This record gives sequence, C-alpha cells and structure tokens, in this order.
Amino acid sequence: MTFLLAILVGVLYTAGIYMILRRSLVKVIIGLIFLGHAANLLIFTIGRVTKGFPAFVPADGTKLVEPFADPLPQALILTAIVIGFGVQAFAIVLFKRAYQTVGTDDLDEMKSTDELKEDK
Repeated sequence: MTFLLAILVGVLYTAGIYMILRRSLVKVIIGLIFLGHAANLLIFTIGRVTKGFPAFVPADGTKLVEPFADPLPQALILTAIVIGFGVQAFAIVLFKRAYQTVGTDDLDEMKSTDELKEDK
C-alpha cells in the first residue's frame, strides 16, 4: 500500500510540474492542484498508513496503545487543503483578470503587456 502511494505521489508531482511548465494559464492552475494533492498525499504517506485504527484515546482508556493512527499528518493535511483552496482561488481570479486585460491565456503572448507600459 505504501509503495503504491509513493508511486502515486511521484506521478502527481510529475504531472503537476509538467502542467505548470505549459504555456496556458488553465494548465498552470491544474498543475497547482496536482502539486497540492501530491504534497497532501506525501504527508499522509510519511505519517504512517494505519487503516481502521483510532487517532485519539478512547473515552474509557487512559493511554493510546499500538497500533494507532497519527493525528498530526491528518491535521497538517486539513490545513494544507484549506491553504491550497485559497491559493487556487487567488490564482483563478488573478489569471482571469490577466486574461481580461490581455485577451489571451498564452503566457508567451502575455509578454506584450511589457510593451504596453513602454508606449505610455
């Protein structure tokens, strides 16, 4: 299971980096999403995969006995998901505004905005 998760993390990182290096803004956003999911899955895999075991001390127990799920990776992943949604929302709004200003989503054609400043 851990080996398959490691392969999936590698695939997601590869796809994310490939998409970020594309010229389209939409593909950059998709690449950011892939990188966010890859980072979350990496944290989850590093935090030890334990299926079906609690992360907290039961109400009638005094201490947690092995095996148990580590709650720290889960808390980090929840925080990362919230931050990732914020970054994705900001990127979508920023890229939409850039598209409205320049009229294209191609990053190479957006170099023309530098020429507009020189004309003024």
